[in-house]
Amino acid sequence: MAKTSKNAKQTSANIGFEKQIWDAACVLWGHIPAADYRKVIVGLIFLRYIGNAFEKRYNELVAEGDGFENDPDAYEEENIFFVPENARWGKIAAAAHTPEIGTVIDDAMRAIEDDNKKLKNVLPKNYASPDLDKRVLGDVVDLFTNMDMSDTEGNKDLLGRTYEYCIAQFAAYEGVKGGEFYTPASVVKTIVAILRPFSNCRVYDPCCGSGGMFVQSAKFIQAHGGKRGTISVYGQESNADTWKMAKMNLAIRGIDANLGEYQADTFFNDLHPTLKADFIMANPPFNLSGWGQDKLKDDVRWKYGTPPAGNANYAWIQHMIHHLAPNGKIGLVLANGALSTQSGGEGEIRKRIIEDDLVEGIIAMPTQLFYSVTIPVTLWFITKNKKQKGKTLFIDARNMGHMVDRKHRDFTDEDIQKLSDTFLAFQEGKLEDVKGFCAVADLTEIEKQDYILTPGRYVGIEEQEDDGEPFDDKMKRLTGELSEMFAKSHELEDKIRKNLGAIGYEV
Repeated sequence: MAKTSKNAKQTSANIGFEKQIWDAACVLWGHIPAADYRKVIVGLIFLRYIGNAFEKRYNELVAEGDGFENDPDAYEEENIFFVPENARWGKIAAAAHTPEIGTVIDDAMRAIEDDNKKLKNVLPKNYASPDLDKRVLGDVVDLFTNMDMSDTEGNKDLLGRTYEYCIAQFAAYEGVKGGEFYTPASVVKTIVAILRPFSNCRVYDPCCGSGGMFVQSAKFIQAHGGKRGTISVYGQESNADTWKMAKMNLAIRGIDANLGEYQADTFFNDLHPTLKADFIMANPPFNLSGWGQDKLKDDVRWKYGTPPAGNANYAWIQHMIHHLAPNGKIGLVLANGALSTQSGGEGEIRKRIIEDDLVEGIIAMPTQLFYSVTIPVTLWFITKNKKQKGKTLFIDARNMGHMVDRKHRDFTDEDIQKLSDTFLAFQEGKLEDVKGFCAVADLTEIEKQDYILTPGRYVGIEEQEDDGEPFDDKMKRLTGELSEMFAKSHELEDKIRKNLGAIGYEV
């Protein structure tokens, strides 16, 4: 168990303090409805996270001795959220075992909203509710006080990860699917590394969930010499709780984002109708049915054909293409079915998009990257004005990554770099096909495959090293071994029958 805990802190596949979150939930067990667990916990994670980063910077400024420890600018220049005095974790921790703890937490949320107008009416303020036992809340606060967040990186979508963890654990009680709004770090980092967003660009996510795509984009730009504040961020989210969490997530990292004044359905109420984005990154809900096709049949976005009512995958794809700038790029996550489906006219839509020379690359990803679902996914890269005209890169990455525990797979930085380098070599016309891993196909080859984009059809199977044993000899040896196994299985079968017969059971 200790080894698992250590690994959890070293990988983006885990939060690093799942046990403490689970312990907090267990304390709440039986005191509030299961559906409210995550709201209570996410609000406390928010306060603890900003408090931890603030305290670290506060102590640095005190040590410097220049009197700037209460100057908001000294925090903002380091992209650290300035926490007003009434919202600092020390005050909350001190009140943990008083009857006023709920009011203290709610007042902390109000103090933050008063200082940050973009968070007005966004933060949870339900802690003083008489439905929440204050003794129990105090015990939960203690758990969060002792939670070690010292190695939490600013680029981690901590709130999204926590929120999904709660959903995964309590799905049996809530009937909610996990993994619908949280995109695994491995997937986000791969998309960002391949798209390489630059300063002074417009980044858009039409189903932004908790904002993880934006967090990683800002980190990428900052790491490559730009300033995270130089990107213009646009997003939209239909779930009210998740929309609020995205606002919180971006605010604590100093990312100024236009997520609209409220949550809204992207298909029915496009909050950015005139936007033409340089980079679009998204993880739309997989295979969404009942998305309202009957009311949107003549929509201007369906340039390549009306998507079927039973699946929104090609509605999402066309919505994003509609919002692309003349040299814009899309990186999105889709369930594998979108690569080959022919139902409801999807095959014809895919054919038209391919013939318009928009599909730059397809990467088949491994299973178990997602926190709570094992579904295999594919990354699509759709680009206007491609460097390699008439060509598409196919990568089979299904065997990449490593298992960090029994349920979760993660990519190393080297894995992500390999995918990024492969894509860059393709764009520069320097890539050689690698059997079983990557291949470049032109439109004629894709047409021969009936416009199916499954990477395995193009990259083939990795060549096995010749072990020097002649084929005929190998087959004789293997069939001989198999014959022996069959004989042993029959012997075992006879023994089992005799033993059962001895105690009065005939088979």
